[in-house]
Amino acid sequence: MKNYKNFFAFILIFGLMGVYSSFAQDLNGAWQMKGNDNHLLLIQDGYFSWTETNDQNEFINTLGGILNQQGGQLHLVIQFHSSDATVVGESYTTSFTLNGKELTTRHPDGSAMVWERIPEQDQGLAGVWRITGRKTNGDIGQMERRPRKTYKILTDGHFQWVAMNTANGEFSGTGGGTYTFKDGKYTENIQFFSRDKSRVGASLSFDGKIENGDWHHSGKSSKGDPIYEIWSKETDYK
Repeated sequence: MKNYKNFFAFILIFGLMGVYSSFAQDLNGAWQMKGNDNHLLLIQDGYFSWTETNDQNEFINTLGGILNQQGGQLHLVIQFHSSDATVVGESYTTSFTLNGKELTTRHPDGSAMVWERIPEQDQGLAGVWRITGRKTNGDIGQMERRPRKTYKILTDGHFQWVAMNTANGEFSGTGGGTYTFKDGKYTENIQFFSRDKSRVGASLSFDGKIENGDWHHSGKSSKGDPIYEIWSKETDYK
């Protein structure tokens, strides 16, 4: 019950998203809480994630899901929560105010909270991507669409991958930070990692290309294993 109450408080904080339809292009991107860079909010193409770390860059919590604008309010459907699986599938309706590059929200206790946009530059990869294939022994295998899935949320300069099961609320892990994509090289700079905090601060480079609308991503994983992955833009978030 305590986790649920804390989660609901955070959802109310996320009332900042209520004018999504009017300012969709303005809200897409990365945001941090003013005066506290331990809180990172990513919004992209009708999807959001919110992640909290501490001053030692240790992962604390993440949650996120679908954003759907309805009549000036935002309908949120939670698809993942790292510490409370019971709220996965729950929906909430909230509102917020936007002033230039600042989002002002209200905590349930009435205090104001301000989010500031993090400057980014378009690199041609922004979107919500779902892993749909892997190459093994030279052959590319396609993955079936199942409740257990991995998303990678990319704004113009930030990324977060999330492994989840939307049927039972199981959360398998997450990691994120900043990235660059230039001349066929995709480089991730890890700022948080739920499974292993020793990965924080590392940079991983991959070969990357967009082919027939899919993102082909190859190199070595954070464990040093060779990978070749295919990611496809997600649109229905099912």
